[in-house]
Amino acid sequence: MSQFLAIGAALALVLLTVPTGAAQTLAAGQTLAGGTAAGAATAAFVPGEDRPGGAATTDKTRDRSVFSQPSANMGFEKELDFKVGNGVFRKLWTSAPSSTTSSDGLGPLYNARSCQSCHLKDGRGHVPVADEAPVSLFLRLSVPPATDAQRAALASLRELSIPEPVYGSQLQTFSVQGVLAEGGFHIRYTDEPVTLAGGETVVVRRPAYDIDGLNYGPLDPHVMVSPRLTPPMIGLGLLEMIPEADILAHADPEDLNRDGIAGRPNRVWSAAEGKVALGRFGWKAGMASIPDQTATAFAGDIGLSTDLLPQSHGDCMPAQQDCMAAPVGDDPAEHVEVPRKLFDLVVFYARNLAVPARPGARAPAVLRGKQRFAEAGCAACHVPQFVTGQDPARPELSGQTIWPYTDLLLHDMGEGLADHRPEGLADGRQWRTPPLWGIGLTRTVSGHENLLHDGRARDVLEAILWHDGEAAPARRKVMQMSRQDRQDLLAFIRSL
Repeated sequence: MSQFLAIGAALALVLLTVPTGAAQTLAAGQTLAGGTAAGAATAAFVPGEDRPGGAATTDKTRDRSVFSQPSANMGFEKELDFKVGNGVFRKLWTSAPSSTTSSDGLGPLYNARSCQSCHLKDGRGHVPVADEAPVSLFLRLSVPPATDAQRAALASLRELSIPEPVYGSQLQTFSVQGVLAEGGFHIRYTDEPVTLAGGETVVVRRPAYDIDGLNYGPLDPHVMVSPRLTPPMIGLGLLEMIPEADILAHADPEDLNRDGIAGRPNRVWSAAEGKVALGRFGWKAGMASIPDQTATAFAGDIGLSTDLLPQSHGDCMPAQQDCMAAPVGDDPAEHVEVPRKLFDLVVFYARNLAVPARPGARAPAVLRGKQRFAEAGCAACHVPQFVTGQDPARPELSGQTIWPYTDLLLHDMGEGLADHRPEGLADGRQWRTPPLWGIGLTRTVSGHENLLHDGRARDVLEAILWHDGEAAPARRKVMQMSRQDRQDLLAFIRSL
């Protein structure tokens, strides 16, 4: 059986205004001001912006492994934890029962056998080509609430969305022996030409998804589907350490300053904190912390239980009887498939994947592009700089002046790019501003430049041209630039 779903969405890569003046000294917990008028920013190099992760920035060779380096200021005694965490991150899990009891519990339904399978070399996922099975691009599923209990769960933020009744929260394309996978999907693209100033034409592609081979009956007629490409892993621990007040200082949900930008925070239930918290991670800021994100990925992508999400049958739904009856790999002491020690090592690893240095930050074309970047846009979205807070347990991430180019808030990216699928407080047109640090190394690490949350853009310019909604004015300014100015702009973005 096949169901056709045409889905449009965009990575919120909104252009911003770079702060004016020479270097500014910030104390922990402070951020740069919201921005300056177009054209008022300086293109001068600001000391420190070539080390976007502060003292944690890595200077390792910019090769395929550059995203896999630890925080440069990490103490020697913690390097072993980082390396062991990397081992768990790369571990290939097997189905239960198995003689390797520390590695069994896969599935029964899953999208990948390891964290590394999706985040290859700790980088960005890729869009499947030809008949390649999708691994690092998957489909999120949900339906509108149908009962008072479901509406109450959403209103309380205890649930981000209501799972599809038969297929759960995402389509699992693989399964263990004796259990049928849920199905598969294929992507079709429609080319759409965009004409820039001077007559240059860029062809962007709009994706549509064919879901086929469904083994558990048809999808709910009201199903909402959103493709998600796995993002790079660098700098997560630093983003987690930005004080909440500094993020909220950039929020303007009612656009009171009338600049056309209305950053909104997402609020989500954090199993790690046991309360509703600010969403920071995921394409719609649906996860509050790295432990929350890690537990959700273990459960949905690999089918593994943790003490935060202890369902050992992963995303199996009651209607999938063979899946619910399959053996699980629970640890006899902790009754989950990923014991806390292993879980904590993966979290430590994810928190300390370093951001690479920017050796080209002083190049003339990059500095000219920085000026164009300022003139094009809105600092309420890609905020250049923050200072992380203090945590004695994480000294390497504390008090660091960082340059992530994100506000971690939600922005309306327009109807043409909407996925029409709410997640927490995020509606179907909103996406979290993603960090830009490391974006220029995408091809080096991952072998491609698939950008935006569904990988539709094949390079940075295509990603910009998909901007709409709050970002439409910035897109128009880029389209109206001279060819040289656009090249300088792209040089700046790729230097990040």
